[in-house]
Parts: sequence; C-alpha cells; structure tokens
Amino acid sequence: MNKKEQQQLLHLARETVCATVTNQPLPLLEAPAAALCSHSGCFVTIKQQGQLRGCIGSFVAQQPLWQTVREMAVAAAIRDPRFYPMKPEDLTDFNLEISVLSPLQQIRSVEEITVGLHGIYLIKGHSHGVLLPQVAVEYGWDRDTFLRQTCRKAGLPDDAWQKDAEIYLFSAEVFGEKG
Repeated sequence: MNKKEQQQLLHLARETVCATVTNQPLPLLEAPAAALCSHSGCFVTIKQQGQLRGCIGSFVAQQPLWQTVREMAVAAAIRDPRFYPMKPEDLTDFNLEISVLSPLQQIRSVEEITVGLHGIYLIKGHSHGVLLPQVAVEYGWDRDTFLRQTCRKAGLPDDAWQKDAEIYLFSAEVFGEKG
C-alpha cells in the first residue's frame, strides 16, 4: 500500500470512530483504489496519551479492506471489552494505528517465530489469544516472553504454548497517525 492509500484508511478510521461515538452515519470511501478493495484481515488500534484504548481485528475478511477497517474501527471504539465505550469527550485526544494482516500460517516449531516480524495467534482448547508483531517490539520482548504474554492474553498459564497448542504466525503492514 502506498502512503496515500494508508492515509485514506487512517482518515476513514478516524471519521468512523467519530461518527460511531456521536451516533452519525458511517463514512463511505468513494472510488477506493484496488489495494483498498483487497480482502485482507486487519486490526484497528486506538491509543489515548500513548496508552491502549481499544484494539479489535479480524484475520478473515469477507469484504473489501476499507470496509473491514471501518468495521474494526467501530468495534475498537465501542466494543473492546477491556474498556468502556468511547464517549464524545474521548474524541479530543486519540491516535489510530492500522495493521493489515497477511494470511495465518500454522507453525511446527516456535523457532519459526521472528520477533518484530511475526504476530502470534495461539489456540488451546476453547481459549485463544493474539498479539500483533509490533507489541513484542514495543515492550522489548524476546520470543519466550512473547509466547508467554500471548498465553496470558488467552487466559492460559504462561507455559500453555509448550503442549497441545496451535500456534499461527502472521505479518502485518503497520501504519498510524503521528502522536
């Protein structure tokens, strides 16, 4: 994706968050470029004062990327169960980041994980957790810490990845607003 297309998606996500919080109609993207019509999974992350405020995504897209970004922006603003739904006063200070995902690839060995390049999606029993590639970099984690933290995100013991867990990798094209 080029810079112009990235900026279009960020603008769309921002307008969508604002419209959602103020109960306005969701914006449309007129004549989107081909890259914005691909069927890619994505995550939309909202931060306030550098702190996570909402992050929701989908690995599978049944619609064009721009529509998936819009859907995930709505969900990150009002449906992330870790946070209260955003209110109009929250709109004065927030930044967005979008992660466009590659397809999931199941691995046989954790040695295949490259910190900074891969995100992890871990499934064990009825539990699952995901951490984006940039999270490990932001916190300075090594591979083992990244795996332990993904287990925690799934509500599992730290070492749950070591036995009978399915681990999938993905990469992400990550871009965001300055701030």
